Amino acid sequence: MSPRTAPPWPLVALFTAGYLASYLLPTTVGRLDSGLPLSATEAGSIGSALLLSSATAGFLLAAHVRRIGPRRLARAGLLCAAAGYGTAALSHSIPVVVAGAVLGGFGSGTVTTVAATGIAAQPDPHRASTLGLLGVSALAGAVYLTVPHLGPGHGLPLAAIALTALLVWPATGRLTSDGPATEATLEGGRLPHPRSGLVLAVGILCWSLAQNSLWGVSGRIGLTQAHLTEVTVGAVFAVALGAGLLGVLGAGALGPRLGRAVPIGAGTALIAGCIAVSASATGLGTFATGEIAWNTLYPIVLSYLIGLAASLDGRGRWAVLVGSASSLGTAAGPLTGSVLSAQAGFPAMGAILAAGLLAIACPLTAVALRTGGRTPRPAPVRRGWGSSPLEGLGGGAPVVDVPDAYENVYASTSAR
Repeated sequence: MSPRTAPPWPLVALFTAGYLASYLLPTTVGRLDSGLPLSATEAGSIGSALLLSSATAGFLLAAHVRRIGPRRLARAGLLCAAAGYGTAALSHSIPVVVAGAVLGGFGSGTVTTVAATGIAAQPDPHRASTLGLLGVSALAGAVYLTVPHLGPGHGLPLAAIALTALLVWPATGRLTSDGPATEATLEGGRLPHPRSGLVLAVGILCWSLAQNSLWGVSGRIGLTQAHLTEVTVGAVFAVALGAGLLGVLGAGALGPRLGRAVPIGAGTALIAGCIAVSASATGLGTFATGEIAWNTLYPIVLSYLIGLAASLDGRGRWAVLVGSASSLGTAAGPLTGSVLSAQAGFPAMGAILAAGLLAIACPLTAVALRTGGRTPRPAPVRRGWGSSPLEGLGGGAPVVDVPDAYENVYASTSAR
């Protein structure tokens, strides 16, 4: 059975296992802070290390899935995830916890790479991605609602990720063990639209960093500043994840009606406002409003940014570079949020992030206007970074179809 004919449900299961760590980042970082002798900044650093390790796996393995074989690679990733997160959950030694988080993150990234590669090769990748979103959002919501009732400690969310990796193992039996001997490679040649591509890459790095700076400390905002219980914060996150699914559906329904510039520019400005509201929350109303509105808007804007990257080069090279830049921003987010909040407080952190988003909204919108006349088709997106398979996104004056090889690299390197 080839990757192109692999059944979708095993891929959906792998998608869920691979992305669960990034979806649970707020509670993971928050419990590291409260359950171990770590400062908020140190806990955020561990979260960043986990995401960076996951992104590194995508960079290293995206072009090798077919050669190694999806089954072998998925099983190796699940073993790394189970061993890493399980060890971190059971240990109270900070070096062991850090090493376990990094190993687990690499496993998550490996599993995500296999899932993204297989989903991009499906006859209907949009449907497969949507099912994956539904799976990981539902599971993460269940964890947010359940973990607060099981007691304190840093190990529970990590143990949930490790257990998920073990439960998904049987699904790998439906994957092929060997792939084609040859692999798609990026062709050489001059990159088109170099200035627009560079602006987009830098802009989306900052854009992803701002999103994940807030996401990495959202749990602490709810607990320490809004004075909510962990049960209430978990419920807000569960609802926010559901709102993100509405955002995914909204991006698909909106389609090309407004072009790219309006969703990117206006959407980024609205997200900046949501971040400021959430970071300055002092009660349930403002905290829930900011988090839920933000999670609704995030995937809509992200889908158009991905489409813009795909439109700049028919060979998909800008999509790869922009995806890599987004992954760097995603990995640096938790540490950045922790440092800013520790030095200036949550409201000031939100104001700084919002101002940064407003500043980069202008060049991002300019790039969208500069490449006008292209008809975008939003792709489904995933939390973690920045994250989405590119399926037939419009480009250039002619419509550009991005090859699967580049779809896979981009999809596998995005985090939130």
